[in-house]
Amino acid sequence: MADQQQDTYDIVILGGGSGGYACALRAAELGLSVALVERSKLGGTCLHLGCIPTKALLHAAEVADTARESAQFGVRATFESIDLPAVHAYKDGVVNRLYKGLQGLVKAAGLTYVEGTGRVVAPDTVEVDGRRLTGRNLVLATGSYAKSLPGLDIGGRIMTSEQALRLEEVPARTIVLGGGVIGVELASALRSFGSEVTIVEALPRLVAAEDPAISKQLERSFRKRKIAVRTGARFDSAAQEDAQVTVTLEGGEQLQAELLLVAVGRGPVTEGLGYEEIGVATDRGYVLAEDCRTSVPGVWAVGDIVPGLQLAHRGFAQGIYVAEAIAGLEPARIDERGIPRVTYCDPEIASVGYTEEQAEEAFGEVESSEYNLGGNGKSQILGTQGFVKLVRRKDGPVVGLHMIGARMGEQVGEAQLIYGWEALPEDVASLVHAHPTQNEALGEAHLALAGKPLHAHS
Repeated sequence: MADQQQDTYDIVILGGGSGGYACALRAAELGLSVALVERSKLGGTCLHLGCIPTKALLHAAEVADTARESAQFGVRATFESIDLPAVHAYKDGVVNRLYKGLQGLVKAAGLTYVEGTGRVVAPDTVEVDGRRLTGRNLVLATGSYAKSLPGLDIGGRIMTSEQALRLEEVPARTIVLGGGVIGVELASALRSFGSEVTIVEALPRLVAAEDPAISKQLERSFRKRKIAVRTGARFDSAAQEDAQVTVTLEGGEQLQAELLLVAVGRGPVTEGLGYEEIGVATDRGYVLAEDCRTSVPGVWAVGDIVPGLQLAHRGFAQGIYVAEAIAGLEPARIDERGIPRVTYCDPEIASVGYTEEQAEEAFGEVESSEYNLGGNGKSQILGTQGFVKLVRRKDGPVVGLHMIGARMGEQVGEAQLIYGWEALPEDVASLVHAHPTQNEALGEAHLALAGKPLHAHS
């Protein structure tokens, strides 16, 4: 069209979340010309509606629990109440500081940042409000949305994690529909804030993507915290009145609460964006991509729209990979199995690599070992329970590490190195881990698997 403005770049990126902005910053660093298009706020779901705000809520929840339980540590403190407006002010302050920092990085990188809703109109072109941005490469990074179930309308007392971030008061009772990562994190936070929580999960166990031993420990810990867990329970319908929501399960059982929090996963944001029209292969809305390359040459995809783990750091790594591949650096392929996974409920879950069942399917004979945190000094100081589970190939390297307990997420960096190193238990057992730390539990677990347990039974 004659009245359209047209610009040409090395890369045009549609979506400014973790994958999109990482790709943009790395590409600009490598001297490529970049246009980055974002319809909402730079940083995407992770910064504004996901990772950062939810973890801020979880930290506030931890502070509340610490205040309640202070007497057991010999500290006489009183817990009065949760001031949700103040919690939101704290949370929003964290988000806003990170948002301003990210805006500064993008501005300093010298790339073209375009605010507006973009749509792919050709294999090399994105249109934004009549402006056409042409790229020698296109990167699709449009992220995900909070899903619901057929017939379950979001509104009023029925909300997703995104609306839950703006709750004005703590509900007396909450039903969390979904026992995956988002569900157990928000259930954990709401329980710490004082709500009576029931988790309804259709699958046989919570956090079903984790090793079954982790699920069992989490359910045990949640029940100790008086979080009710209903696994193998299928949702049928929900009806809300002014004061409560009634959830009906298959079989007719009914549950009542002031809030129904729907946490049944996230779906890809791809509909109506022109992907299929230019020939990009999709499956149920997800963009099919191998090493981030779609079925259309020169068109790449990163983050939650690509089947696999929906994690911000996965999208971040993919964005960097794509920028370096376009620049001709031949970056190493991303090992999806080696991406660390953390669930920030109480107790925390951290894992990398294969579950025991997956390892048996992949390698045949395997060995596993659990080191109980009861033998770890720092765990006793913190008053946490849990374990570190290791999975190794028979007489071979460690291929899976699974941890549950307070602050276990901080240990997953070393766990990732062990997995990527293809370390033998003896290799890690020879390393000196500081005492007393939670990190020491990793070393003790490897000592045990190497056949020389110290603070554990053989």
